[in-house]
Amino acid sequence: MNTRNLITIVSLMVLVGTEVFAAAVAAGWALAGLFELGDTVGHVLMALFSLGAAWIMLQLWRRAVSIEPLRNPAPRRR
Repeated sequence: MNTRNLITIVSLMVLVGTEVFAAAVAAGWALAGLFELGDTVGHVLMALFSLGAAWIMLQLWRRAVSIEPLRNPAPRRR
């Protein structure tokens, strides 16, 4: 296992994940407050936007692992 790449990817995921999930929750809260939809609808919007944020994070993980592989490549035979 390539620990340097793992640390890089995990650090990226923490940084970007915090921003993406904060934006998702804030968007749900803001829309519910703006249109006076109530707490229940606000929580539902936050959950829906968080699902979108989770999908974004999954796509980011897949792309990051494709560029920075976590497994060491097999040694080539001569």
